[in-house]
Amino acid sequence: MTDVTRSRPLSPHLQIYKPIPTMVMSIVHRITGGALYFGTILVAWWLIAAASGEAYYDWVSWLFGTLLGKLVLFGYTWALVHHMLGGLRHFMWDLGYGYEKHFATKVAKATIVGSVALTVLIWVVGYLVRY
Repeated sequence: MTDVTRSRPLSPHLQIYKPIPTMVMSIVHRITGGALYFGTILVAWWLIAAASGEAYYDWVSWLFGTLLGKLVLFGYTWALVHHMLGGLRHFMWDLGYGYEKHFATKVAKATIVGSVALTVLIWVVGYLVRY
């Protein structure tokens, strides 16, 4: 290394920046996007089971009905809703709205609250309709 290289500042990274709601929601948006790949495989598996016959479909339905299966499906639902709300937030920015720091922070906080509330609402309605 030369003296010039050593004297250069390091690139900023997560250990330097203080996490702010918009930054955290951006990271969570990317993580939920990745999680949706896994969840979509589960949906495809369920559809394949439905097309494969009653015995296989019953087994997959039983697996999804276990506590672990329900937790995974609940997480998938949350990831789907959270990613959708994050996408709407980005769409708003694409239209040129919501760039003000104060407003963007409120929307970021509303995204997490809204995604949890909508996920719980979806599951409550699902159980009420089911029984």
